[in-house]
Amino acid sequence: MDNSISMEAPSMSRRQLLNFLTGAVLATTATGALYPVVKFFTPPTEASKGGAILAKDKMGNVIPASQILAEAPGSRALIAGLAGEPTYLIVKEGGTLDTMGIVNNCTHLGCTFPWNPNDNQFQCPCHGSQYAPDGTVERGPANRPLKLVNVRLEGEAIWISPWIALDPRTGEKPWWV
Repeated sequence: MDNSISMEAPSMSRRQLLNFLTGAVLATTATGALYPVVKFFTPPTEASKGGAILAKDKMGNVIPASQILAEAPGSRALIAGLAGEPTYLIVKEGGTLDTMGIVNNCTHLGCTFPWNPNDNQFQCPCHGSQYAPDGTVERGPANRPLKLVNVRLEGEAIWISPWIALDPRTGEKPWWV
């Protein structure tokens, strides 16, 4: 009688098997649906070095230093700086960058504005504030100088970091710290 079928109860009933398969299909579907949502709400990681980030263009691509240094001395290049804030980098004589970048947000109401090379100043079109080339206020309604960032050049990499030292324009602690 070795060839006979065992009459013992199976270890898993048909109902348990179907419940297991249904649960596995639902878990797989939920994971597949939630992954894009979690990915969307997770901020992207950014290459950083001691609190500094790489300079990027408006599309989020890293900008090589040679691209900005190809501009004429005294010109200003607009990049996406810290927290995506538009920031001007200044090309100096001798093919280097100024160690100070100027954030392009009006201190009156936060408007962004262009550099006007003809008048040699930043001019906010919203309410008429005007700033000197170093970011100090020349004409209001803005009453604070533009925010600064540190700029460090390492090979082809341009590193941007928060300015926490004394403001060289006023000699005081910066208002944004």
